[in-house]
Amino acid sequence: MSKNERITENIVRDNLRDLDYYNPDNGITIEEQKSEIIKVKNLLSKASKNSKGNIGYPEFIISNKLDPNFIIIIECKSDIKKHESQNYDRPVGFAVDGVIHYAKHLSKKYTVLAIAVSGYSKDNLKISTFLFPSEQDSYRNLVNEHGLEIEMLLKFEDYYRLASFDPEVSKKRYSDLISFSRELHEFIWAKAKVSEEDKPLLVSGTLIALMNDAFQKSYKYLNAEDVQEAWINAIKKELNKAEIQQGKKDTMIQPYTTIAVHPNLGKPDSRTEKEYPDGVFKEVIDRINDNVWPFISIYHDFDVVGQFYGEFLKYTAGDKKALGIVLTPKHIAELFSLIANVQKTDVVLDICAGTGGFLISAMQQMLKQAVTDDERIDIKRNRLIGVENSPKMFSLAASNMILRGDGKANLHQGSCFDNAITSAIKKTKPTIGLLNPPYSQAKSDVELHELYFVKHMLDLLQKGATGVAIIPMNTVISPHSAKEELLKKHTLLAVMTMPIELFYPVGAPTCIVVFEAHIPHKTSNKKTWFGYWREDGFEKTKHLGRVDLNNRWAGIRDYWIEQYRNKEVKAGESVMEYVTSNDEWVAEAYLQTDYSKITEDEFAKVVKDYSVFKMLNKL
Repeated sequence: MSKNERITENIVRDNLRDLDYYNPDNGITIEEQKSEIIKVKNLLSKASKNSKGNIGYPEFIISNKLDPNFIIIIECKSDIKKHESQNYDRPVGFAVDGVIHYAKHLSKKYTVLAIAVSGYSKDNLKISTFLFPSEQDSYRNLVNEHGLEIEMLLKFEDYYRLASFDPEVSKKRYSDLISFSRELHEFIWAKAKVSEEDKPLLVSGTLIALMNDAFQKSYKYLNAEDVQEAWINAIKKELNKAEIQQGKKDTMIQPYTTIAVHPNLGKPDSRTEKEYPDGVFKEVIDRINDNVWPFISIYHDFDVVGQFYGEFLKYTAGDKKALGIVLTPKHIAELFSLIANVQKTDVVLDICAGTGGFLISAMQQMLKQAVTDDERIDIKRNRLIGVENSPKMFSLAASNMILRGDGKANLHQGSCFDNAITSAIKKTKPTIGLLNPPYSQAKSDVELHELYFVKHMLDLLQKGATGVAIIPMNTVISPHSAKEELLKKHTLLAVMTMPIELFYPVGAPTCIVVFEAHIPHKTSNKKTWFGYWREDGFEKTKHLGRVDLNNRWAGIRDYWIEQYRNKEVKAGESVMEYVTSNDEWVAEAYLQTDYSKITEDEFAKVVKDYSVFKMLNKL
């Protein structure tokens, strides 16, 4: 190594120091030309740049306990002319070539951020940054939110945040989270015997407790019998910081007390002690700290608590549909915010908040538009209103908002039809309503009908406000008095038919309805736009449920939103029609077939199906 190369390393080291990498409390580890991490050692055991099969290391290897599967490596050269070769195939002589060489080895097990630095003065550095998603053959230049390549050294959290925008990295992390939630379910079921409905509380409570620095640093050193008390106290301390009214605070903490006294999470019995001498609870906290906390600190738009709730729900005994539990997929929550065109000045209402997915999506949309800290504080404190009837679900929703820094002050626990809650909501003057109501079984019970939840949401909104809801398709096809009541006060702007298996494994065919509040349908005298949104690009997989395997969703989403906003009419896809309460509110009733898209094979299949149908009828 040349003397000048040492100078480049010193410049990088000084930069990292200025960017807080060497702060002893930040969880970052910097290793130089070696590593004590076994996985790194193994991956680099034959990674020498001279291709002789010996061990090789880059100049800097940076890891963080925040996410053990993410790593940064830096390779230096003093001469800018030695920054990169034409084909990136000369790792000994060039910085870019060298760092790519090492990253290819490490990306077999890590998501790698590979940084090449060349130059021998602070003002004369050339920096290239590449992202290698874990277990992927491809890599790309790291870019910021505006698509510009990163050509300077950044703080660790900025690198981590920008890497999280990459679709391959995001997909891999999502896959890892699903896998972990399945593993955690198995572990809790086998070792702790915590009930299905309490498992999400165990996860969300632990995440809140880990927000407390004292608990995060001390829980490992507590006796097994003391962990539960420390856990509940940490939650209470974080709630006290959150400026929640005492009544709401008491309601929220109550479900967590079940976990705090659960016998199998306390001092281990003689059998469990052999495997987990420190107790099962400490093991659960360790696993959540290692595998879930990064999603909270980085993925602010990701409904982690809702994801665990949905995953654990799959294992619940009985019929989920019968319980009326139909959680909204994350990409549909995002779609709602775009349909409603949520702005930073809006007040967003969800009267059946569940785990808070709609509010989180709306908040993320609003925060993108915020410029000042005052605007961000205003959004979180004043512009997100939620109601949830179930005390346990309320705790999950409130914890979800707390984990994002605020927004919980406007969550109400109780029936959305309660007069006091209704009165409080009206004072906030909501301008947008987002809703996935509980899906009722007994259609004879008028009060439980989904359309009455839609009507109540619209009644709470300001005049001219937008209300968006996703409901079972049969509620808008069949005649019902609620349809007439809705149109007497509100305008039906649009209805979109959604994918049949959207809520897989619960198989309720659904549609999205969009209303303009407090303007009677007859008065507005508008046609309703109907969209046929059957294909969202997601595919069923064996273990992950419905997944955007081929990254088609972003394109489909943008196409749908453009169609909707411009009220485009296309054969086989969308149509405009005047409708009344007596009509079917679904695209299929009015669409014209686009015969230009029918293939010979599709035509032959229909003819065959029809022939079989006729034959069976004769039999």
